[in-house]
Amino acid sequence: MQAISSGCRIAGHPVYNKAPFISRAQTPARKHAQRGSSIMQINKPTHSKLGIVSMLLLTVLFCVTPQAYPADINGIVAIVEDDVILASELNAQVRSIQYKLQGSGTPLPTEAVLQRQVLERMIVNKLQLQQAGRAGVHVDDSTLQRSVVQLAKQNNMSTAEFRQAVLSGGLEYSEFLAEIRNEMIINQLRNRIVTSRVKVSDRELEHFINTQAEVGLEGNIRYRLGHILIGTPEAASATQIHQARDRAEAVVQKLEQGEAFGEVAVSNSGGTQGLSGGDLGWRQLGAIPTIFVDYVASMQVDDIRGPIQSASGFHIIKLLELEGKAKHVVTQTKVQHILLKTSDLFSDEDAKQKLQSLRQRMEDGDDFSALAKAHSDDKASALKGGELGWVSPGVLVPAFEEAMTNLSPGEISQPVQTQFGWHLIQVLDRADKDNTKEHRKEQARQQLRKQKIEEEIELWLRRLRNEAFVEIRLRQG
Repeated sequence: MQAISSGCRIAGHPVYNKAPFISRAQTPARKHAQRGSSIMQINKPTHSKLGIVSMLLLTVLFCVTPQAYPADINGIVAIVEDDVILASELNAQVRSIQYKLQGSGTPLPTEAVLQRQVLERMIVNKLQLQQAGRAGVHVDDSTLQRSVVQLAKQNNMSTAEFRQAVLSGGLEYSEFLAEIRNEMIINQLRNRIVTSRVKVSDRELEHFINTQAEVGLEGNIRYRLGHILIGTPEAASATQIHQARDRAEAVVQKLEQGEAFGEVAVSNSGGTQGLSGGDLGWRQLGAIPTIFVDYVASMQVDDIRGPIQSASGFHIIKLLELEGKAKHVVTQTKVQHILLKTSDLFSDEDAKQKLQSLRQRMEDGDDFSALAKAHSDDKASALKGGELGWVSPGVLVPAFEEAMTNLSPGEISQPVQTQFGWHLIQVLDRADKDNTKEHRKEQARQQLRKQKIEEEIELWLRRLRNEAFVEIRLRQG
């Protein structure tokens, strides 16, 4: 077996994790999507389900019984392809967003402005759910329930306590589950159509590190950015571009005059974080959209830049906070193992008994390495007496790594089962290592991929919206 570097993934190896994911994606046609396309997650998904439902919980727990707007509560406020959005649905979403913004301390825009922004988000979500339906994307009840259980644990609640917290927030539990399911479906659709197709080549990574990421990573600096997008449609006319630029310049003027960035973002931004005050969160330079990098690298806290033109429209950014970051140190483990694979003729019980017998021989003085060479079914490591070398956290499959982590140097495990068979594990040594360079390279790869995904999703959503039939019937004023 080849030498192992930290962060290594060896596909199909009986201890190491497989590649981050293997996918087979197909973009569904707008009206006649073929079914059967899928994405197979081997390790962690690109976008965490818990991240989605956690954000949803914040909205739900701030939600109260909706109050009536001037429009008829049962009236239609928008037609989206062959579906509709009711005033009652918009009412509930607006009220939830209002309480969420109040909870975060973000100043509220006028009700009319917030209605318009929330309705636009609902339209885009409706279009995504429609496309998901055509593509056969769904979330079954068991998957939904597992996410709810995990979310309850994440919030230090039992499932019953979590359910009560939702009900106390004024939302029917069935409605809450429907919202979670929809968010998960949208996430799966994005994975299938956009995320799974985004790749980072070694050449792209090298160029990225040399020209952009190294500044942010080597300098140990993280940036918290605010972002406002004044969007333009695809193939926008000169008039549309001019109008968007004028609006963006007016936004910049408001910010320079001291208006709160979050309030202006909620009222004006067409970006995905607009209704969260435009906060892009903490990022290293390499994770910041390409078009902003040159600006951000020279900005001081509270500086504003823009309008910055792109294919999506005009962007305004503000540097909200700036901080440094320490070097990255990991605890590595030097480990060896013996693997026994099962078959129709060699059962799990047979494997466990044989490993117990080998373990007893080791306790009686036999050498682990010699027994690994003679008995291990992992032929690559058996040639080296079962040694896997120095490994970093996250490199090995979870069951193996958990057992290894609980061992002291020199200690031998009881038989451990993984998807590859049964193992005896011995930890030879353990040491802290400064793997900042390797960690930065892996961070750079993840950041570049995340950046490409965000840009592709933004363009895909804009295309989806522009190509759809949408009629807005919301009464203004």
